[in-house]
Amino acid sequence: MAKTSEIAFGGGCHWCTEAVFQALKGVAYVKQGFVASAGEANTFSEAVIVAYSNTKINLEDLILIHLHTHNATSSHSMRKKYRSAIYTFNVADADRATKALQRFQIHFEAKLITKVLPFVAFKSSDPMFHNYYLRDKEKPFCQLYIAPKLKLLQEKFKNFVDHSK
Repeated sequence: MAKTSEIAFGGGCHWCTEAVFQALKGVAYVKQGFVASAGEANTFSEAVIVAYSNTKINLEDLILIHLHTHNATSSHSMRKKYRSAIYTFNVADADRATKALQRFQIHFEAKLITKVLPFVAFKSSDPMFHNYYLRDKEKPFCQLYIAPKLKLLQEKFKNFVDHSK
């Protein structure tokens, strides 16, 4: 695969987020764990780091997929654990992500709550939970929560799904 870029996403359970991004063309790997940012977002929240080839999928497409595969408009009580965020590793990506959120607002009736935040730190989740969906797709959690997100991905973003994975 060509040179990769990294971006991190948080929103819901990292098992779900991991499975969504693992299913995409151009994604080299997904690291599941917890990300911390700065300021009020300096606590660790469930998230994934996605390494991708921007010749196969671009940042804006990854962001749009992220927004549609978690509840990006809900300020529910668990947002500290499940922060809706795009964590960027550089200023250029932060600018691109901010502009993408503004453009993509039209896809949603409610206001997007997703924040663009600087990536500060990462802690891996326990390796026994890595590749959660791919290890056993028949688990009740996978069928109840992850499979519907992958179905939406197939319906709404089928050109980006890598069927060989």
